[in-house]
Amino acid sequence: MGRFERSWTLLKASAAVLRADRRLLLLPLLSSIASLVVIATFALPLAGSGGLARFDAGQPTAGVLFGFAFYFVQFFVIVFFNAALVAAARMHLDGQRPSLSAALGVAASHWLRILGYAAIAATVGVLLRAIEERAGWFGRIVAGLFGAAWTVATFLVVPVLVHENIGPLDAVKRSAQLLRQTWGENLIGTLGLGFVFGLFYVGWALLAALIVGGAIAAHSTVLIVLGGVVVVLGFVLLGLIHSALNGVYAAVLYRYAQTGDGGAGFDGALVAQAFRSKA
Repeated sequence: MGRFERSWTLLKASAAVLRADRRLLLLPLLSSIASLVVIATFALPLAGSGGLARFDAGQPTAGVLFGFAFYFVQFFVIVFFNAALVAAARMHLDGQRPSLSAALGVAASHWLRILGYAAIAATVGVLLRAIEERAGWFGRIVAGLFGAAWTVATFLVVPVLVHENIGPLDAVKRSAQLLRQTWGENLIGTLGLGFVFGLFYVGWALLAALIVGGAIAAHSTVLIVLGGVVVVLGFVLLGLIHSALNGVYAAVLYRYAQTGDGGAGFDGALVAQAFRSKA
């Protein structure tokens, strides 16, 4: 309960940044739209030609290359907008009022390193997928454990790419080093964010069931459509807030690791407690 309370307090502090500048939510929105475009670009041509089945049946190498290309483009889009979000959050923590154009400009100035990291992340994604498909239930366990370790190790990669003049591979090493030397493996804050938003998602799902159920009971097509729109918008908004908070969280953790100061709206002692060193 003590750990959850600290994570909840840190979540509220992160939310204060979003309340101060709600434009930060536009960056996860742009990222989501761009990701959907990438998915459609890769999926639609295959849907009508049976391409996926053909890859599975007789062209495994082509399937791997296709999967790598998809992961590569998708990761580039996600990391690019995450970099803009981290840059905007850092500006806010430094007492500035960032603009979206300035944040996107920071991300664009590091496009080559983002491209390199996208290639690394895509390679890891393809390898994990191959392990899952070829090693059965054991492979799924191994891939899950390695995937979790990779997520923890790369939690601060985006702030490192934005603020340090090093390559993508060194950024991965630097991210792992920052976590290890400052907070060890007790990544309570991120787990706390996931837990809290898990409760929000469940709560909204229950409310959504009531909304849709009431609309169906009323036998009104208009109410059913409106209820469906409200439900979808609710989930979208929760997802955007969750993504934005993760970006703000990464920015403050990196800042704290570098300077010992969480910036405006954050208590340094709180962050230190939430991420306790594994002595």
